[in-house]
Amino acid sequence: MQQRRAGNGLRVAAWALVPLGLLLAVGGIGYFFTNYQGVTVMSEAMEPTYHQGERLVIEGIDADEVRRGDVVLVAVPDRYEGRPVLQRVLGMGGDHVVYDGHRIKVNGKPVDEPYLMPGEVNPATGPYDVRVPDGRFFLLGDHRGNSNDSRFFLDEQSGSVAASGVLGRVQQSLAVPAASGALGALGILLALVGIGLGIGGTWPDGAPGGRSRPRRRGPRLSEAPAIPGRHACSSGRACGVTPACLGNGQEIPSAWRGREPSTPSCSCVRGA
Repeated sequence: MQQRRAGNGLRVAAWALVPLGLLLAVGGIGYFFTNYQGVTVMSEAMEPTYHQGERLVIEGIDADEVRRGDVVLVAVPDRYEGRPVLQRVLGMGGDHVVYDGHRIKVNGKPVDEPYLMPGEVNPATGPYDVRVPDGRFFLLGDHRGNSNDSRFFLDEQSGSVAASGVLGRVQQSLAVPAASGALGALGILLALVGIGLGIGGTWPDGAPGGRSRPRRRGPRLSEAPAIPGRHACSSGRACGVTPACLGNGQEIPSAWRGREPSTPSCSCVRGA
């Protein structure tokens, strides 16, 4: 009875843990892969902020979530052989971007850029003064001496790229991606524990249906024929004559001579 109750309790726990674990696993892992992707930096254009070979997490966002200063992953079909690149947003639709050879101004305000690689700007570029079309972004690399960015395409809509080409934004904090991944891992663990409890509740002793396996009995000792009217066990049933009965002064039949007692625990007493 106790085993059956324990089995029922394990099954109830399994019914609770397995669905909960699957829900957490699907939610956590699904959220991560739906909203984030991993990329590898393939050039030096964003140094010293991001180095070649570095792994980054990209958060999928809509174009209206992009802000100045964001580092975005962008795909431009007619540039970079169609491969996505990482660049920083300097200007948005309607912005007036001016570079006088020393500093960039956006809408008349100097832009503070502590992230720039020290050194000279690429000599192939010079001063520029552009107005960013609506629905587009003006993008530059942090390594201005080694970045093929909007400055080299000024005759193509002021060097800007379409907002629809933005694939995502570099995630600065990994707290949210890590939390979603941990949630998914926890869900998998709970589901596995629930499955284990369910199996244990079905077969608590290794037998189906919660029933214990029948114990195998050892070979039964052969019993010697009793001598009616002469001896009996303390239990009241007839007892075969064995060497244990020698204390009663009885003669052992020739069939028993040389044999071990068949019932050593049987107390032999003189029968009536």
